[in-house]
Amino acid sequence: MAAGTREGVPSNAERSSSARPLHGLRVVDMSTSYAGPTASMYLADLGADVVKVERPRTGDDARAWRPPSVDGASAWFASANRNKRSIALDLRSEGGVAVLHRLLRRADVLVENLNPAKLQALGLAPDETRARYPRLIYCAMSGVGLTGPDSALPGYDLVAQARSGLMSVTGPAGGPPQRVSTALSDIVTGMAAALAISAAAVRQRTTGGGDLIDVSLLDSDVALLAPRIAAYLAGEPEPAPCGGTDSVLAVYQAFSTADRDIVIAIGNDVIWRRFCLAVGLPALIDDDRLGDNAGRRAHRGELVATISELMVTRPAAEWLAVLREAGVPASLVQGLSEVATDPQVVAREAILPVPGSGGALNGVRSPFRLESVPEPRNERFPELGEHTVEILEESGLDRADIDRLRDSGAVSAQLTPAREGAS
Repeated sequence: MAAGTREGVPSNAERSSSARPLHGLRVVDMSTSYAGPTASMYLADLGADVVKVERPRTGDDARAWRPPSVDGASAWFASANRNKRSIALDLRSEGGVAVLHRLLRRADVLVENLNPAKLQALGLAPDETRARYPRLIYCAMSGVGLTGPDSALPGYDLVAQARSGLMSVTGPAGGPPQRVSTALSDIVTGMAAALAISAAAVRQRTTGGGDLIDVSLLDSDVALLAPRIAAYLAGEPEPAPCGGTDSVLAVYQAFSTADRDIVIAIGNDVIWRRFCLAVGLPALIDDDRLGDNAGRRAHRGELVATISELMVTRPAAEWLAVLREAGVPASLVQGLSEVATDPQVVAREAILPVPGSGGALNGVRSPFRLESVPEPRNERFPELGEHTVEILEESGLDRADIDRLRDSGAVSAQLTPAREGAS
């Protein structure tokens, strides 16, 4: 993959990512909201040069997702758009479309989540685009996928969680279905897209050929339910919301202690015996009914009642110390205020303050660590159109061309001062 330069000089993004595995990968990201931007952010974290194509004036939909915001910047937008450059193109104009195709001629990857009609109008339908740019990796992100009877339907996280069955197994026992309270579908779809793009990029480097990647919110959520679907199709009753318990493992759930809730995860028979000895219930080891998971599951109600009665006699910290010493997996049920200061989370540098925000805006580090990349790439999210001129110059346009595009409204640019703390 050719590295992008202007008159032989690497861009700031390329200089900062030159040691990263995706250095030189050029990504044009036309997606908005959260799934697509998450995918391109993970690629950028790994060194890709991501050019974020946005509408003039409004930009990515997520820029308007506030409150909360800091100095007008959406916290949601900031959390999915680090390490990118922004160009503002009016794709309703011939000049804007021409610039987009200029970018695609030099790109390795296109990420989009536009509706099919708009793609057709722009000449960017998958088949047409891949025929025009055969080495391009085209990643189409959608609600339910490119094929099937409902492929034209729009999609959001809530809809995907409902349709996939995820909500049907989430919530308190006997209660109504509940959504998992984060942008789960978007984030997992972003991860899936980044994985598929990285795999396609390996082949692109060796063969020069592109690919069509089809990822959807629905497919991602169905994949999350793989063990539940497999169990159901193997003869288990159709599951319903069951609180914090697991459908297969017993005991694997939350318990109230004298002061707060903890979870205990008994994943095998060895841990079961450790648990019983540690908490002072050795008689349970000798109960033949409870010797394996099937037995514990069959007597779950009785067993949970016994453990619950014991757990409330001591505070959480004492139980966790006992269980840790015994090698039994357990944890506090933490709130986000605790997660942000959790010593393990802090040690892993999982929270990334946005440069220039004084710590008021933060992102979360990608959920992977590479030995070859000891420090995370953490450049501030771009302002709308912040890099328009820079990107146009890299694409071969001179100042007169750029001025004509700006005067016509085909592109817009926002000049911003250099920020302290960018890395």
